[in-house]
Amino acid sequence: MLDLGLPIGHHLLVFALFGVLAAELVMVRRGADLATVARVGRIDLWYGILAGLILAVGFARAVYAAKGWAYCSHNLFFQAKMGTFVLIGLLSVPPTIAYIRWRRAGAAPTDGQVASVRGFLWAELLLFALLPAFAAAMARGYGEFS
Repeated sequence: MLDLGLPIGHHLLVFALFGVLAAELVMVRRGADLATVARVGRIDLWYGILAGLILAVGFARAVYAAKGWAYCSHNLFFQAKMGTFVLIGLLSVPPTIAYIRWRRAGAAPTDGQVASVRGFLWAELLLFALLPAFAAAMARGYGEFS
């Protein structure tokens, strides 16, 4: 049952994270007011929570599920997936810092600030698209090395 539950949980968390990221992109736009900034900040908190849960469930899956750590740790696509996820996480830091700064300043973001944050969000979304491609390749046995 664990071999079924972990992938289901992992996939649902990944879809939820994508939804949160898409929501941020929709909400962070020119003319955003302080109420929007507060909402985006709360949504961004969920981004961090979901990312942490994805890592926990994903590593549990890599260790305890059918293929196991021996398979995952010797797979180029697993490593690419992990590296991409880390890169997405690093790209999420500047928007998070911007949301905190905007909220603390008590002022709506400028168009330039919004454009900068949207650039990071778009980069995250574009990289996010690689994750299922790497996962599919890995699941089919591509990328194994010794």
